[in-house]
Amino acid sequence: MTEPRTTIELDRFLPHPPAKVWHALTDPRTHARWWAAGDIRAEVGHRFTLDMGPWGEQPCEVLAVEPERLLRYSFAEDTLDTTLTWRLVPEGTGTRLLLEHAGFDLDSPLGRSALDGMGHGWPHVLDRLAATLAE
Repeated sequence: MTEPRTTIELDRFLPHPPAKVWHALTDPRTHARWWAAGDIRAEVGHRFTLDMGPWGEQPCEVLAVEPERLLRYSFAEDTLDTTLTWRLVPEGTGTRLLLEHAGFDLDSPLGRSALDGMGHGWPHVLDRLAATLAE
């Protein structure tokens, strides 16, 4: 029997240097253009919210930072209780971006619904990130 998937993993090559991708992940104004408004900052322990529109303000906390290499934060504390990990790997003149959205509770209807919805939604979010970087 196959174990149920509780993690979304995506791998995207972006033809931009890690510094530019990092800026898009950690600068609140740029971040709002491709995903969600919020006071994101690459500082361990920083608490912030992301405005997810119809799903409301989602509380987050930065858990790990390696500038231009890794950003990890909790997402939707007290509801989904998941973790987002963004890894940036230099590749030629661009960046390999690895996204992991982990911790979905499959015993919860909300967790199952979120895993399905976000599994379909994340590729579109990464398309918007790529378009923002190309501007």
